[in-house]
Amino acid sequence: MSRIAVVTGASSGIGAATAKRLAAEGFQVIAAARRRERLEELAAQNPGIEAVTLDVTSTDSVAALAARLDDVSVLVNNAGGALGVDTVAEADPADWQQMYETNVIGALRVTQALIPALERGAGGHIVLTGSIAGHLVYEGGGGYTAAKHAASAMVQTLRLELNGRPIRVTEIAPGMVATEEFSLVRLRGDAAAAARVYAGVDAPLTADDIADCISFAVTRPPHVNVDLLVVKPIAQAAPHKVARRN
Repeated sequence: MSRIAVVTGASSGIGAATAKRLAAEGFQVIAAARRRERLEELAAQNPGIEAVTLDVTSTDSVAALAARLDDVSVLVNNAGGALGVDTVAEADPADWQQMYETNVIGALRVTQALIPALERGAGGHIVLTGSIAGHLVYEGGGGYTAAKHAASAMVQTLRLELNGRPIRVTEIAPGMVATEEFSLVRLRGDAAAAARVYAGVDAPLTADDIADCISFAVTRPPHVNVDLLVVKPIAQAAPHKVARRN
């Protein structure tokens, strides 16, 4: 019997890497995101991956995904992202709302919709791609850290509420990960500024590193729950303390 894994935000970065890794582990992967063309390319290149259009900010879109799934083994809530590096005093509330809508409410919608399918069969596993930003704060990151703190609080609460039911709950909290889009989107398309985020850093994490962590968590024996896995490159001690070559 095939095991189904749903990965949101799967059109690029950590989501795409996770979809590929779980397919290689033998899962039938539902790669879900808004950008259909990217998903279809991913599916064409990787057996075991199916492309499904999904907007986590849309209740109807999430309901359509849930309606096609009877038994889900793994849900990776990966859709999210950051927007802006403004101070709290100068931030645009619309940016904060957008980050909260994707990182928190989006994960809530998908989780609520798929819990029945996750509870069927041998049981399921909910994974949140969080961030170290969900466990500390830094200047210029108020909106993102607020959203990631909320997402972390949600999964911690969910773990308590699902206790005694056959669903595991894990948060993967990465530090600096160099992907093609995260900083570029956060810095509103400023490629030079995005490149400076990683300038001089010896070996920041890659999307594959995080996919490896997710794979580790979901392939433990059924009685083992990895509550929280924090992972940073050795060059990073904290968001504000990163070793860089001169």
